[in-house]
Amino acid sequence: MLWDGMGDCRLLFVLGGALVMQVMHPQIGAAVGQQSIYRSDPWGRLTRSLNSLQLWVYGGAEAVEEGRRLRELHKDIQGVDDQGRRYHALSAEPYAWVFLSAFERGVTMSRYFGTPLSDAEESRMYGEMHQLGGVLQVPARMIPPTVDDYWRYFDQMVADKLENHSTAHDVLETARITGAPPQLPAPLRRLWGTHALGANRLNWFVTVGTLPPAVRDRLELEWTDRDERRLRRFGRAVAALVPRLPERLRYLPVAYQARRAARAA
Repeated sequence: MLWDGMGDCRLLFVLGGALVMQVMHPQIGAAVGQQSIYRSDPWGRLTRSLNSLQLWVYGGAEAVEEGRRLRELHKDIQGVDDQGRRYHALSAEPYAWVFLSAFERGVTMSRYFGTPLSDAEESRMYGEMHQLGGVLQVPARMIPPTVDDYWRYFDQMVADKLENHSTAHDVLETARITGAPPQLPAPLRRLWGTHALGANRLNWFVTVGTLPPAVRDRLELEWTDRDERRLRRFGRAVAALVPRLPERLRYLPVAYQARRAARAA
């Protein structure tokens, strides 16, 4: 299931929400707010994150090396937040939260932009996530054993651990104001933030709309029934269009190349 879904271009619609939920964890919010370059190089940061994410599933032996590289990269990220609380990027709870939030995003992507997963499909995908956790060296004790356990864990994290963190609002604002990708043709770059295209506004709208309601409430973000209906209409259009695209357009580059190579082999 991860082979079919992790490289789907619809993943882009839920990645922003993943980052928002991750930085709501106080340790992650402090580390990203103080040490990340997402403000100065948002597209570069996104590209590197996407490539890493794709390697987890499509990298073969490179997936294991990527897991090692990520731990090496984060081992020296530590400090003290503005409330005097110490943080370290490899602490078990925040490191696991970054990984485990991906499962909620996969379920949400299917619900809004594809076909909602059945209980059996959720269980199967969660089993694959257990395998992925081993690749990424997430401590096994931090991964809830079953899907039901996972949703209890997720709800508890939202209720008891996540904060209305300034970095989360900063990430949302960055999504609203970031300029066009540098590789976009010049005519489209000029349209990026205008009413004719409104890509920034769409990005913010989808990011906020696909957040779980409890997360939006924690961040004090307004979301109306009308907003939800608009998002559902947009999602149905995406769900109808994307499966009809050629594979090279439907899948992100690392995934597309891996799928081609697998067929050739």
